[in-house]
Amino acid sequence: MNQIAAMRIFVKVAEYLNFTATAKELGVSTAVVTRNIAALEEHLHTRLINRTTRSVSLTAPGRTYWDACTQLLKQLDLIDEDIASATNQTTGALKVAVTASYAVTELPRLMAAYHLVEPNVSFEVSAFESMNSVTLSDFDVCFVAERRLRDSSLVCRSLEPFREVVAAAPEYLARSGVPLKPEQLERHDIVLTPNAPARFWEFRDRTDTRRVAVKPLVSTTTVAAAKAAVIAGLGIARLPVSLIRDELDSGQIRPLLDHFPLNDDNRTVWMVYSGQRLMPAAVRSFIDFVASHYRTFTAEAAA
Repeated sequence: MNQIAAMRIFVKVAEYLNFTATAKELGVSTAVVTRNIAALEEHLHTRLINRTTRSVSLTAPGRTYWDACTQLLKQLDLIDEDIASATNQTTGALKVAVTASYAVTELPRLMAAYHLVEPNVSFEVSAFESMNSVTLSDFDVCFVAERRLRDSSLVCRSLEPFREVVAAAPEYLARSGVPLKPEQLERHDIVLTPNAPARFWEFRDRTDTRRVAVKPLVSTTTVAAAKAAVIAGLGIARLPVSLIRDELDSGQIRPLLDHFPLNDDNRTVWMVYSGQRLMPAAVRSFIDFVASHYRTFTAEAAA
């Protein structure tokens, strides 16, 4: 017997003095009400309710028990409300897993903006290059850049599209020349990012797709390392525009082959989290903040 559940049923029977009305109010069968009252009476070794085919009434012990149950259940409800109120406060530490390039571009700005709104929330950030190395227990919220996500056990919300560009430092181009056609990359040193094809890059023009063999001089395990290698003049790489926006604006890195976009240059930044119905208030608050931020950003960009 679940004594607390049985007590709640008993209190309702005492209020209605009707088993059928109690069952309807609680959304259970009359048999469930009857069994719980019988179990309580057996547990207490006393009759709580007088019931005949015509009427239901409380015994003297039943009235005493009703008063005690009413007070006890009220205290339990107050405890539940206090705990719920405490857990709904936007406090605590958020575990955020994030793809390495996003960790050094958009995420710091997001956290700074959120911190102004919710100063009592802290962050534990871990960066990764491949979603395969991350498990659900590693994060409350995850940001990943992929063309598509396949894990249906998680909620995957698209935030914004982004693209990759082929780029190099002016120092490298002054030394090795500027490629004007995709085929000319075959004679250049390549800095390879973790997710880039290692042997062939494909470009598109107005009429066709061009497949070009590439020769990696440097292979990196992080996009940030590839960016640093490009800035140092080691070669040409395909990099996310969001990662090198400041360097493109300053001229520290130059985009190449503007008329020949990469064939698979479009990706999406996704926010990924568990689909559980109940989650800490800080997690829900941050998810809502990020979604609102990107809706506003998209609306402003379209204006």
